[in-house]
Amino acid sequence: MTKTRRSFFSWTRNLMAAGGVAGLAPAAEAAVPTVDYYDKLGVTKIINAAGTYTALTASTMPPQVRAAVEAAAKSPVRLAELQQKSGEYIASRLKCEAAMVTAGASSALTLGTAACMTVGNRAAVALLPLEVSGLKNEVIIQKGHRYGYDHAISNCGARFVEVETLDDYEKAFTPKTVMCHFFNAAEHGQISREDWVRVAHAHGVPCFNDAAADVPPISNLWAYTLMGFDLVTFSGGKGIRGPQNAGLLLGRKDLIEAATWSSSPRDETVGRGMKVAKEQIVGMVAAIDWFLSQTDEGMQAEFRARAERIAARLKDVPGITREIFVPPLANAIPHLLIRYDQSKVRIKPLDVSAAMRAGTPSIELNPATGRRSGSAGLPNAQDALIVGVWMLQPGEDIIVANKLREVLLKAT
Repeated sequence: MTKTRRSFFSWTRNLMAAGGVAGLAPAAEAAVPTVDYYDKLGVTKIINAAGTYTALTASTMPPQVRAAVEAAAKSPVRLAELQQKSGEYIASRLKCEAAMVTAGASSALTLGTAACMTVGNRAAVALLPLEVSGLKNEVIIQKGHRYGYDHAISNCGARFVEVETLDDYEKAFTPKTVMCHFFNAAEHGQISREDWVRVAHAHGVPCFNDAAADVPPISNLWAYTLMGFDLVTFSGGKGIRGPQNAGLLLGRKDLIEAATWSSSPRDETVGRGMKVAKEQIVGMVAAIDWFLSQTDEGMQAEFRARAERIAARLKDVPGITREIFVPPLANAIPHLLIRYDQSKVRIKPLDVSAAMRAGTPSIELNPATGRRSGSAGLPNAQDALIVGVWMLQPGEDIIVANKLREVLLKAT
C-alpha cells in the first residue's frame, strides 16, 4: 500500500509539473502574456473605411464569435462529427435542407460544382479535375455573369456554355449539362433568378447561386434556397462577420452530402486543400447565431449614423457635396459618396486615397474611389471618394472624418 501511494504521488507531481492537471489550466492560461504579433512582425494595422474586401482581411469578428473560436481551439473533436452536426444546426437556422461550412465562398463554388458532377457516383470523385470526359461537365451561365470567381468552378474540369437570352438558355441544354450557375450580384444579364431556376428544373439540372457578399438583408440567407436554387453560397467573413476563411454551402441534402465527398480531409479529391479547422467551423456557427440576433433596421441605422457623422465633419470643405447611398444588392449597406470642386480643392480622389493610406493611422477608403466604375452596384467614382462605414470600429468614424477633412482642406 505504501509503495502504491508513493508511486501515485510521484506520478501526480510529475503530471502537475508538466501542466497536465486540468484544474491548473485556467491559472496557466491566465499567466500567458498577450503578444501583439502585428507589432512584432511589423505589420501595419489599418482603419477599414473600405468594406469587407479579402485583401483587407474582410470583416472583424464580434466578441461572441472570437470567444467561440478561442473556446473551440482548446479541445480536439472528431472532425466528421463536427462537420455533420454544425451542418445540421446551420440548416435548421437557415431554413434549408442541408448545409456545410467551407473554406470561404470560393471553396463552396468548387465543392458545389464537384457535387453536381459526382452526385450518385462517388467513384467519380477521384476523377476530378482531369479525367472528366465520361462525366457531365457543362455549366450553363449567362454571358453577363462571367466573373473572376468562376475559375473556382472550372477547377473541377467543368467548361462553361454562355447564353444571353431566355431562348438561348432553353436551347443550351445537352446530355453533358451538369449545372446552371447564377451570379447573384451581376449587373448584367437578361434572365431572372426565377426563370433561371424554372428552366433548369424543367431539364432536371441543378442550379447554383453565388450570393457571397449579399447579406444584409438577413433574409437573403434563406431567400434563394426557398426560391428553388439547389445550391447557394455565402462568404462567412463578410456581412455575417465570421472567420474570413470560412463560408457556407447551403442547399439540397443529396448535393451537400456529395460536396463532402470532395472536401477535406478526404484524400484524392479536388477539395483536399480546402481544409476548414474546428475553430473556423465553430466560429461560423457562432457568427450565424450572432447575425440572426441582429435586425436589418438596427444595422442600417448604425451604418447610416456613422456616414452622417463623417459627412457632418466635412461641411466646411469648399464645393463639397455628400450623399449616402446603398448598393442595390451586394454590400447593401449605407456608403458615403463625397464629391468636391477640384478647382477649389486641388487634389484628385486617388491622391486623397493615397494620402489616407500613408497617414497614421493608415486608413483605406473604398477601392472604387477615383475609378471610373465600381463593382456590385457601386457608382462611377472617378471624381469622387467612397467611404465604406460598416467595418469601422467604435470611434473610428470620427478619426476617418478628421483625416479626410485635413487632407481636403490642405489642398484648398
